[in-house]
This record gives sequence, structure tokens and C-alpha cells, in this order.
Amino acid sequence: SHKFLLRAGFVRMLMAGVYAYLPLGLKVLENIQEIIRQEMNACGGSELMLSALQPLELWQKTGRDKDLGQVMFSFKDRRGRNICLGPTHEEVITDLIKSQVTSYRQLPLVLYQIQTKFRDEMRPRFGLIRACEFIMKDAYSFDQDEASLDKNYQLMFSAYKKIFLRLGLKVLITEADSGVMGGKVSHEFMVASQDGEDVVWLCAKCDSAKTFKETESPDCPKCKTKMEKLNCIEVGHIFKLGTKYSQAMQANFTDCHGKLKPMVMGCYGIGVSRLVSAIIEQNNDADGILWPKEVSPYQVIILPLDVTNQEVISAAISFY
Repeated sequence: SHKFLLRAGFVRMLMAGVYAYLPLGLKVLENIQEIIRQEMNACGGSELMLSALQPLELWQKTGRDKDLGQVMFSFKDRRGRNICLGPTHEEVITDLIKSQVTSYRQLPLVLYQIQTKFRDEMRPRFGLIRACEFIMKDAYSFDQDEASLDKNYQLMFSAYKKIFLRLGLKVLITEADSGVMGGKVSHEFMVASQDGEDVVWLCAKCDSAKTFKETESPDCPKCKTKMEKLNCIEVGHIFKLGTKYSQAMQANFTDCHGKLKPMVMGCYGIGVSRLVSAIIEQNNDADGILWPKEVSPYQVIILPLDVTNQEVISAAISFY
């Protein structure tokens, strides 16, 4: 995918892990973003924009300054404040909501943004797939209880399937480890790719997939068929966070009985810029990229082959 993007003039590298989007690349990126916005809005999300600059003290409240310290771009400003460039926004959104939401009457709430993130990757590679500066859609839900979170989680689960279908992608959905994000339940949305960094078990018989673990039995739990390893690119990840962030940052609300409770949260990410490459991985032939219709920078190209012939030029302009 990276070779095709360079050859067709969609992106250019400034330095390892940092890319400029040329006019055609930007059109594709905007088309992807528009599809995501439509589906996020359809399931009740409201778009906002949070700051890329974040005070490190927010991360210290949840302890994630240590968990993600190796990949965070952090520095002191001229006032001596410890600042980082946001690799993600759970702490920032929780800090915002705790000052704005105080009652159960204001819940549920789903907010999302499409914004640039920064991670100091040890080995940026595969072009847009593993970059230091990348575009991400991150959404956050705030609910009264686990039952309400379940509803929002299912809405997002369905929205993600619609998004990837519209993008011309066949995705594998696996239950996943929540890692440093926290929470008990999470699902990954994976795109099969020969050079993908992630590995899943896939059953050829029933198309069931699960996260790859070396020590785990490769037998499919559904049909007992032996599963095979498949390289993939992760394009989306959704989490039931629970109260990890709301408890650590005192993001509480008053319930219908007047009792103070921590908000129950979920978060939902899509690698927007990574999708440009993932789409190409599944949509190409020997001659290059085969963009799905909703993603393609243009639907039709008109080529006047003889620009000295006024009749040809006039015909081309009239068609345009």
C-alpha cells in the first residue's frame, strides 16, 4: 500500500513516521472522515475537538504517564509546566466532562473527535500504518450504569461494522486484551494483510477469528476446526472502560436517588489515516489502487489526449 501511495502521488514523507497528504491523498482522507462522521452522528454522537497539548498531571492521576511514558512526546513549556502531545484523550475528556455533567438527567452522552495524535514510535514503518503523527477518530460514552454502557457499546459495534463495509473492507472482529486502556471487555476490528503487524487465529470453515496467543489451542471454539494464523492490520478498537477513569479523576454524577456515583465509560477508536493504507491492502491489482466508490478521490477522469485539437478540448470541457 505504501508503494502505491507514493507512486500515485497521494503522500510524501517529511521524516520517518511523519507524512504530508498531497491533494489526492487528502481527498481520500476527507472521504473516509465523512463516512465516519455520518455513522457516528447516526448513533447519537456529537463531534467536538480537544486540545493536542495536554498537562502531564492529568496522566499522573490515572497512572498512565508510566504506562505510556515511552511513547509520549513530553516537554516543559517556558513556564516550567510539564506538557505532552496527546497520544490519546481519555484523561482529557474525563476532566472536561466532570466539570460539565453533574446529574443523571444529562446522561447518556456520546462525544467524538477526529484529530491528530502523536506517539514516539520506536520503529515507525509501513508508511501510514505505523506513524509518529497520525489521525484518529476517538469516541467516548458516559452512562449511569453498566446496562446503559452495554447499549452504547452495541450501538458503536454496529456503527463500526457499517463504517468498514462502506469503506470496502472485509474486517475480522476479535475479543481483545484491554491493555493500558483498562476495562473488562474490548473488541478489535482487523483487516487481513500479508505484512500486518498483528496476528489472529482464523477458522476457514466458519470465518470465526480470535486474538493470537502462542500458548493457546488453535482449535475453533465454534466448529472445532483447526484454526490458522493470519497477519492483520488493526483498524479499530472499542472498550468498555467502566469506572477506571471516572473514579481516578472524580468524574461523578448524582443519580435519581440523590446518590453520588462515578460515570460508567466506554471508548471507541478508529485509525483514520491508517485506513488509507488498509483499504489499499484489500483493494489493488497489478496496476495499482482500486479505490472503493465512496472513498475514491474522483469518480471519473476525463483525459483529452490531444490538447492541440480545439474540438477535443471543447468536448472534454463539455463532458466535465
